[in-house]
Amino acid sequence: MFETTDIPGLILVTPEKFDDDRGYFSEVYNLKSYSKGNIDHTFVQDNQSISLKKSTIRGLHFQSPPSAQDKLVRVGQGSVMDVAVDIRKSSKYFGKYLKVKLSAENRKQLFIPKGFLHGFVSLEDNTELLYKCSDFYAPEHDCTVRFDDPDLNIDWGQHESVLNISYKDLRGVSFKDLSSPF
Repeated sequence: MFETTDIPGLILVTPEKFDDDRGYFSEVYNLKSYSKGNIDHTFVQDNQSISLKKSTIRGLHFQSPPSAQDKLVRVGQGSVMDVAVDIRKSSKYFGKYLKVKLSAENRKQLFIPKGFLHGFVSLEDNTELLYKCSDFYAPEHDCTVRFDDPDLNIDWGQHESVLNISYKDLRGVSFKDLSSPF
């Protein structure tokens, strides 16, 4: 159910699924069981994002202290390639990233602690991303790093000519210009 990843702090979760002839039931979050899996954070906000078109990129985002956020990310419909980049200055993984496919079908979740950039690309039309946050959205602490930063060299698996990207995300700072607060 709880898997460590190559980058310490990032945890992949696959909730149990109980099938019957009507469909299935799955408990997607339970404080007691998640605490045992080293995800013992209090979440104060749930967010939902719908990407109408395949190849929509959102990110790379984070909030700086005192409004930094832990996130628990999952897909309700469709699929994404989810990306978390380590920006913890003291980490030997600084600047390294983890990519993982999250989908409604595989039901996997990714826990992303404070100190990571987060972004994703939709792999299908009408993809729904759902995520819990440990702090409230604070625009004055919001930061964006370019999704296509050459120092990060993230392979999003999509041809750039078809990407759907917001103006905000296109104006993100370069990774080398980021002064990480973590």
